Amino acid sequence: MSWQRSRRGALGVSAVLALVMLFLAAWGFWWEPASLRTVETELALPRWPAACDGLRVAVVSDLHVGSPWNGLANLDRVVAQVAAAHPDLMLFAGDFVIHRVRGGTFVPPEDIAERLARLEAPLGRYAVLGNHDWWVDGTRVLRALEAQGITVLEDRSVALSDHGCALWLAGVSDLWERLHDVKRALAAVPDGAPVLLLTHNPDVFPTVPARVSLTIAGHTHGGQVFLPFLGRPIVPSQYGQRYAIGHVIEDGRHLFVSPGIGTSIIPVRFRVPPEVSLLVLRRGPD
Repeated sequence: MSWQRSRRGALGVSAVLALVMLFLAAWGFWWEPASLRTVETELALPRWPAACDGLRVAVVSDLHVGSPWNGLANLDRVVAQVAAAHPDLMLFAGDFVIHRVRGGTFVPPEDIAERLARLEAPLGRYAVLGNHDWWVDGTRVLRALEAQGITVLEDRSVALSDHGCALWLAGVSDLWERLHDVKRALAAVPDGAPVLLLTHNPDVFPTVPARVSLTIAGHTHGGQVFLPFLGRPIVPSQYGQRYAIGHVIEDGRHLFVSPGIGTSIIPVRFRVPPEVSLLVLRRGPD
């Protein structure tokens, strides 16, 4: 009888473990990748102009449209959430398309750009391209976006203004696939002018000068997986988890890394849900 009780106990433990594994698999491969949230983050920036205090910047990164649970219907959901946030400035931080994602279906960049063009913001819509865009066909992605009125910034800057708020936006091309010339991107920006810098890969950040108010990036997906006690096992960065996600301050310089929307390589997210990042920029202490 004792061995029968032991056997029943072992079977019970096995059943519980199997249920836990099934739950975790459903969470990581379906529920969380298919979810979407908008996260508002206030950032106090040094030397930020009073006229731009409260500026709302929507950041959408790593859409990877066509990855599992992330087709055009989900893109429509992303567009609706961004529109509901009423941003003053719309930024896309690259990787619009998929490249070798398990279980994914390629979606043409023209279809993606057509839906993104439904978004409007007083200060405009701007983008940089990511490594996956260039691996597929960067020129095609660029043309698709610009045909819909979304300006792609490749190592150059533009002046923006609306209702007394005046600033510059610089775009630095992808670290892995392009020249990524920070100096060239900032060449037209006057000294002392407030400037946001948009790039795909946050590994550019150590080369960004202190005069940049805020660097905005994506690429890492927040590691896609965040394990208790272990952190983020895989982050596509030479700096490991240093620039994996969120607000980073180093030597008075500010960086924000969005965890993005889609998945890359392995279609899993665990404790790193897809996110539309809404940044509210505040005037901080000089």
